[in-house]
Amino acid sequence: MSRVARWVPPASLILSLVGLGASIYLTIAHFTSPNVLACPANGTIDCALVTTSAQSRFLGMPVAVLGLVWFIAMTALCLPAAWSTEHRLVHLARLVGSIAGVAFVLWLVYAELFLIGAICEWCTVAHVTAFGLFVIAALTAPALLGEPPDE
Repeated sequence: MSRVARWVPPASLILSLVGLGASIYLTIAHFTSPNVLACPANGTIDCALVTTSAQSRFLGMPVAVLGLVWFIAMTALCLPAAWSTEHRLVHLARLVGSIAGVAFVLWLVYAELFLIGAICEWCTVAHVTAFGLFVIAALTAPALLGEPPDE
């Protein structure tokens, strides 16, 4: 018997896949040319400025690659089988991963708004999907990480 609402697995999987798609695109742009980003450069919105800024790297790694790895992991943790497993560690990994992801997103949004002075639309897609995954993980954590249900 499932301990989460029926909409949770498909919603989380869709969010993960959307974020994964954005991260794949950002990673390709990072390793080829920021000019491939279909994003206007009008001052406030400027993907090339954001993705080539000093903040586009974290500990020497491109943020796009870190996002790609994170979304691959979250996609695995949001597969229907992962939602239905009785292994508590899977549900804990989903919660901890989503907390780490949203914390990093908060830093990246701060960097965009206050350090870089521009917003990347593709990054925003990844940020919104990461936030959505965090909300789902936080809402479902009590049922999944609390006491097992009585049979």
